[in-house]
Amino acid sequence: MVASAKNRRAPARSEPPSKITGGRSLWTGQLRLALVTIPVQLVSAIASGERLSFHQIDAKSHKRIRYEKIAPGVGRVDADDIVKGFELSKGNYVLITDEDLDQVKLEAKRTIDLVQFVDHCEIDPIYFDKPYFVVANDKLANEAYAVLREAMRATGKMGIGQFVMRGREYIAALKPYGDGLLLETLRFADEVRTATPFFRDVDETAPAPELLDMARDLIKRKTKAFDANLFHDHYTEALRALIEAKAKNKVVVDEAPADAGGERGNVIDLVEALRQSVRASQPGEAPPAKKKRAK
Repeated sequence: MVASAKNRRAPARSEPPSKITGGRSLWTGQLRLALVTIPVQLVSAIASGERLSFHQIDAKSHKRIRYEKIAPGVGRVDADDIVKGFELSKGNYVLITDEDLDQVKLEAKRTIDLVQFVDHCEIDPIYFDKPYFVVANDKLANEAYAVLREAMRATGKMGIGQFVMRGREYIAALKPYGDGLLLETLRFADEVRTATPFFRDVDETAPAPELLDMARDLIKRKTKAFDANLFHDHYTEALRALIEAKAKNKVVVDEAPADAGGERGNVIDLVEALRQSVRASQPGEAPPAKKKRAK
């Protein structure tokens, strides 16, 4: 996601890109700005292995379910007989071979040309896709790398270019990040939906001034610097605990209060809810007891 601040700094716990260990290089090439070229490599900034995934298992034999490639009326099909196809209409396909794909394969120039620079807040966040650390590929590149980083930081700009990775073309947004550089791939314009049809039925009536004032006050009281370490994936944590308990043949006890969720059916007036929220956010004041109202 794009950072609106001009001089975005990396989280305190992160390491400078030049010291990252355990990351596999996904792309190697060079950044180019006019006549200056900087050899770099891209390393994913996302740790995707933290999320849990499951396999499908036969409940009786405990064997993993495998899938065979079967064509209706034909049966099992060998891998050598499988080709790619694009569906033009129901059941009507255009077959595409590997030779066809080679004809349109993009030349991997291994260069990211920075063709323009924009303000950090100029690009809508919906266009941002995946982040990568940009690491200087040798010690001789460190000086040019640092000059580019500090020049973008001083001007509050990020560089835009295009490059080819794994046979696909990407738009790249390059910006300072801590002691190094961060590249975020951008979606192309035809990959982003327009929001208008989804918001067509939203009520455009101006809210009551009293509600707006209390909402603003509540937002102001809860405004503070963002710290990702304060947020946890509680579902994954609970799932890990469940898996560990079952692996040790322990009984997993649900410690949630028996009456948890008992307020779900209650309807609380919006004005009163905002008042309670504002009071609860004030230091030294306990929130008033909730008043139950009939549905």
